[in-house]
Amino acid sequence: MSKVIVTGVDGNFGSYVASHIEKLTSKENLIFTCPFEEGLTEWKEKGYDCRVANFNHYEGLEEAFKGGDAILIISSPFVGVKRRNAHKNAVDAAIKAGVKKIVYTSLVNAQDEENPSIEKIDHAYTENYIANSGADFVFLRNSQYAEAMITSYFAATQTGNTMTSCQGEGHMSYISRRDCAKAAMYALVREDLHYATLNINGPESMTLQDFVDAGNKASGLNISIQNVTEEETYAAFDAIGVPRNTDGHFEEDSPAPYSSDGMVTFARAIRLEKMSTHTHVFEWLTGDQPRSVSYMFEHSDDYQVGKRNSTDK
Repeated sequence: MSKVIVTGVDGNFGSYVASHIEKLTSKENLIFTCPFEEGLTEWKEKGYDCRVANFNHYEGLEEAFKGGDAILIISSPFVGVKRRNAHKNAVDAAIKAGVKKIVYTSLVNAQDEENPSIEKIDHAYTENYIANSGADFVFLRNSQYAEAMITSYFAATQTGNTMTSCQGEGHMSYISRRDCAKAAMYALVREDLHYATLNINGPESMTLQDFVDAGNKASGLNISIQNVTEEETYAAFDAIGVPRNTDGHFEEDSPAPYSSDGMVTFARAIRLEKMSTHTHVFEWLTGDQPRSVSYMFEHSDDYQVGKRNSTDK
């Protein structure tokens, strides 16, 4: 069995993979990394091969990735040049360290030039960089995390039970972050999966109204949607302290740990049906059904977005 590298084990996505991947491979086949030593403590105590790998700094990355045959590169939690440079560092180091296959967590419809999401620019860049690197690859084009929208749904109780949105009647196959991590776990250990681009979608193609209806049914709340312009959406985010880009200041425990530029252009892409991809690839890859939005609302304490703010030292 190949030796695989799981990066970002201190984060929401990577920690899920780290906690469950032994269902598919043994401990001696695993290398865990994260940007800072303190994020590795619990995994070291459990006897894993742990190494520091901060994508923002090339120094040390090659050594961290040595001995691995496949690597999971989880997209960094910031947008723009900084993220593209971080991804480039990780890819370059992995290849120089002898890693043969790269599994990358991308975004649905990442290569569509008419997709207006600024998030997709970094994903398209990284996909292209990996594809031209000579490495084997699996691109996991994930739909939007349901957890982000569930957190936004409950945050609406603080704004008159109203969600402000500019995504209109566009469709999204919302999927749990846990299911995206599960798909990544399976893709990482598959030795018969080569040069693949896989759409990882939830079980239902939904409008935001469908999503809110599911939340209202499960929670007993009566959240409504206020459809507004993009300018008004920016203003609503400004009012609760959300920065325009990921270089700005994020409030501690913010209900929206994303930049408003990212969220508004993402909503525009949904409104234009640029994010409406709906497949059953998740079931094919994992053998399981993805969690439904209704299920996640019924267990909402377990399906919150949590922290996603980038830190560097």
